[in-house]
Amino acid sequence: MAHGFALLGEAVDLTVVVNTADDLTLHGLAISPDLDTVMYTLAGVANAETGWGVRDETWSAAAMIERYGGPTWFRLGDRDLATHLMRTSWLASGNSLTEVTRLLTSGLGVHAQLLPMTDSEVRTHIRTSGGWREFQDYFVRRRHDEDVLELRFDGIETARATEQALGAIGAAELIVVAPSNPFVSVGPILAVPGMLDVIGAASARVVAVSPIVGGSAVRGPAAAMLRTLAGESGAAGVARYYASAYPTLIDVFVVDRADAADAAAVGAAGFEPNITNTLLPTDDDRRRLATEILALSDEGVT
Repeated sequence: MAHGFALLGEAVDLTVVVNTADDLTLHGLAISPDLDTVMYTLAGVANAETGWGVRDETWSAAAMIERYGGPTWFRLGDRDLATHLMRTSWLASGNSLTEVTRLLTSGLGVHAQLLPMTDSEVRTHIRTSGGWREFQDYFVRRRHDEDVLELRFDGIETARATEQALGAIGAAELIVVAPSNPFVSVGPILAVPGMLDVIGAASARVVAVSPIVGGSAVRGPAAAMLRTLAGESGAAGVARYYASAYPTLIDVFVVDRADAADAAAVGAAGFEPNITNTLLPTDDDRRRLATEILALSDEGVT
């Protein structure tokens, strides 16, 4: 979704506020998977086949780590490893995660402003039938094959949204909740103290895009989490969850044509429904959806 807006070039002044509760430390390195996925995508170097990492990657370092008996369940390619080395070094030098992200995106030629939701450490933990697990242990190591029964965001109470994130949201002419997992991707951002307040005070319309198409998540465990955490299913279930968890957050809720029958339920949840094609396999699809969403803004294309 962010890539679609970036493809519109100078017509859009794009800022992307990204979840950092999925971050982890591995091999002594600070790793920010969501920030890196967005950064690589906007830089045009992402691995489109896997949905993570860098295309044309090599794996020499990972092979050596395996020979040494180190953990390899979280795969780090050689080019990706450079990102984590530089992030860790810059953080150790006293830079904030926001400043480090600026340095990384600048190095890759990303024109959009990419912002972590907070410079504080927040970590998602998930309770499954097997007990509490760190997010990446659940998501990557165990391939999110366990039912999610409960979530917690360690450190969220003392975290603070950055001035950059709050300023960008407050000045925005359109705010888009991307078609990401509402529980573990969007949820941590909205849980940062101060975030909901600044969105609520902003004059911009808030447009959310459903992550569920035809009853399934395009990628990841969003549909399964919707069933176990909200007792719901489908795009209508996402709308009802957002309405329950964040009653004043969203103005327009975008659903795929495959879920057009859910429009009435979206309206009943208190949102203006918008029906269109939301699957984004190509650049043209991404550009089209971004353009359609911009047209929903009171301010037009800004």
